[in-house]
Amino acid sequence: MLRSLTRSLTRTFILPPRTPSHSFTLRTMASAVDFNKILYAPLAESDPEVQNIIDKETWRQLNGLELIASENLTSLSVMQANGSILTNKYSEGLPGARYYGGNEYIDELENLCRQRALKAFNLDPAKWGVNVQPYSGSTANFAALTALIQPQDRLMGLGLPDGGHLTHGYYTAKKKMTASSIYFQSFPYAITPESNLIDYAGLAAQAKIFKPRLIICGASAYPRDWDYAELKKTAEKEGAWLLCDMAHTSGLIAAQELNSPFDYCDVVTTTTHKTLRGPRAGLIFYRKDLENAKDLEKRVNEAVFPACQGGPHNNTIAAVATALRQVADPSFKAYAKQVVANARTLASTLLEHGYKLQTGGTDNHLVLWDLRPLGLTGSKVEKVCDLMGITINKNAVSGDASAQVPGGIRLGTSALTSRNMTEVDIKVVADFLHRTVQLSLLLQKEAGTKMLKDFVRVATTQEEGKQGFAQVKQLREEVRAFASKWPLPGVDTANFKTPAGVEED
Repeated sequence: MLRSLTRSLTRTFILPPRTPSHSFTLRTMASAVDFNKILYAPLAESDPEVQNIIDKETWRQLNGLELIASENLTSLSVMQANGSILTNKYSEGLPGARYYGGNEYIDELENLCRQRALKAFNLDPAKWGVNVQPYSGSTANFAALTALIQPQDRLMGLGLPDGGHLTHGYYTAKKKMTASSIYFQSFPYAITPESNLIDYAGLAAQAKIFKPRLIICGASAYPRDWDYAELKKTAEKEGAWLLCDMAHTSGLIAAQELNSPFDYCDVVTTTTHKTLRGPRAGLIFYRKDLENAKDLEKRVNEAVFPACQGGPHNNTIAAVATALRQVADPSFKAYAKQVVANARTLASTLLEHGYKLQTGGTDNHLVLWDLRPLGLTGSKVEKVCDLMGITINKNAVSGDASAQVPGGIRLGTSALTSRNMTEVDIKVVADFLHRTVQLSLLLQKEAGTKMLKDFVRVATTQEEGKQGFAQVKQLREEVRAFASKWPLPGVDTANFKTPAGVEED
């Protein structure tokens, strides 16, 4: 091997005739090349443990049903961009104003991403700008707060038990949970107990007393659209900024399936991996034409860097740009329309079974299922669904005493729609969920207590005279058979082999 390497190096560097010192140089160079050999090895060879974990996760996604509303399945091209050589480059600053050299192509990429972001939401570049560097939605939100208000200023966001997000100022009686409540004074607004819709009149009355400097709209578990015009009236009356966090619904807004916040808000933030179907990152859109805040662009950009984060992840920005190009394609609008149709089908099918849904249905991609009338908790149903290969999340519903012991589950249709499912298929999924909940009631009865550990025990262990375990096994087999027949973006499903470490029935 050394002789062949020597011949290769001689050809490459046109080396003079061999001498003792030259022989030493070749040995040193060969040693260096051997030292870096691992840089050229594929993952399966260099780290089979991580490759196996990736393969097991691929198997899980292929053989299961992803119903978490904040998840989606991104494209092969997005994954390729996200795993590209762009990860090597440091580029603190903005295009044309970097703190490092060698960024001419990174500047080209970031400018392209910004152009595509504005185009995706039909925004006029003279009126709107965008920062595409945030690492996530949470960092985008905190950077936006940093740009708009000062520490200990007041903000209002939808309360977490009513569908809001942690980063919108959530706190409990005993603890300030996130930076948005630690560094700012927050006060939650709510939904109405009767309709479970946003209480806009109550918000206006609270704002008149609390005098927030910022009002945040947007949610993580609210199945209806927003009245941005009504929010703008309150914000203007109280002299507050209006910020929309459209993380969950940005893809549906881009496809014009939901109302646009850009007609009324000063700043709009979003993640890029939910209904927008891109990589995991964040965006901050800001108005450029405000007479009372002509420096808003500068404030937002400086809040992202250097205030809240360092160099941008250029590989992720490339993946965001790729996803945004897909958003501009007519097929994305058809996809978004199907996401909403699937969510409405899921809601109507569950209602036909007599279940209670918060707001009684949905306008977007998610359904919030109140399990309290059944005497079940979200934790138990989530656990049983995991055993089936149905991925959901427990979620607080209006009236819950604690977000730590939620009385509901949240369901979303974005990922299943990305696997080509339509209404008829969603009805099959809804039937799986119906049977899972009924099975949960049986397991709870067989457990003899309401303790989660006893519930899990009877679901995972065959006990004499009990039927729950066998029914769990049967339903799991049906779910896997149904799920595995659908395509999975980025995966050659025809040739994918079950990886080591996966337990199959």
